[in-house]
Amino acid sequence: MHDLYNILGVRKGASDADVKKAYRTLAKKLHPDTNKDDKRVTERFKEVTAAYNILGDKSLRDKYDRGEIDADGNQQSAFDAAAQNARNQRASAHRARSKNPFDFEEAEDIFSDFFNFGGFKKKRGNTKKSETKQKTNPYKEAGRRKGLDINYTVTVGFEESITGGTRRLKLNDGRTIDIKIPEGIQDGQVVRLSGQGGPSIAGGEKGDALVEVHVSDHTYYKRDGLDIHLELPISLDEAVLGGDIEVPTPKGRLTIRVPRNSSSGKRLRLKGKGVKKRDQLGNMYVSLKVMLPKTRDLELEKALKNWKGGNGSDLRKKSGLT
Repeated sequence: MHDLYNILGVRKGASDADVKKAYRTLAKKLHPDTNKDDKRVTERFKEVTAAYNILGDKSLRDKYDRGEIDADGNQQSAFDAAAQNARNQRASAHRARSKNPFDFEEAEDIFSDFFNFGGFKKKRGNTKKSETKQKTNPYKEAGRRKGLDINYTVTVGFEESITGGTRRLKLNDGRTIDIKIPEGIQDGQVVRLSGQGGPSIAGGEKGDALVEVHVSDHTYYKRDGLDIHLELPISLDEAVLGGDIEVPTPKGRLTIRVPRNSSSGKRLRLKGKGVKKRDQLGNMYVSLKVMLPKTRDLELEKALKNWKGGNGSDLRKKSGLT
């Protein structure tokens, strides 16, 4: 029978934190993703995971220490549990037998009374042999509890986070599966894949795969809840004269109309062109940014000198800045 403490490399009296730390260290070292095509490492990883399934659970660990369940999480009989505790306490049944011989029925009574296990029931005051009755295992379901969840991460582009998509993920057991990236997913959101996690002990359900999705930053898109923001450069003539211009969106290009005499900072709303998440739909906001040519334009300079409305001091005065 394997010793679960030896499997994790900790002493029997180790703290819960030490047990957890030992498991994480081994799981990281033995993870199949870092030891591809090594079946021995994969089996060792499963063994370590199964050991932590018991030692990482306070209730199951206590039962294992008392001998009520074995290393596979299966119930041991009351007599076996008592015998294991007796060995742990250095109370050898053989030694007791050599001093005070007794039959098997007496051994059952001693172990049951001394260790308070209740697996055997003796009829008091009856000279006949005691009848035995095996109780139902109260830890049967606990021994078959769900396996550990295993964490993964994937990174998607900004547009894919808005439109949704499919990504191929390699699991720790070597299998690859396609996962659906939901439309409108946010950075840090977790996709749960039921039954794709770690194995359970004693026939329980497998754990889940928890896939944390990271969304890459975009050059010009910014997201705020369900809304998308875009700063759009426009030329001076487009700002003054207005007109139809094309703008990019995560779902394709659209044509919008810039009003005449649009200043930098003017914001245009594209209704319903933001993030769709279930029955909710955000907007896209386009902020105009007037850009002057990088090189001097003498004709433009001449026109502005003759322009009667070009009084910046009046504009600042009206804005309360002077």
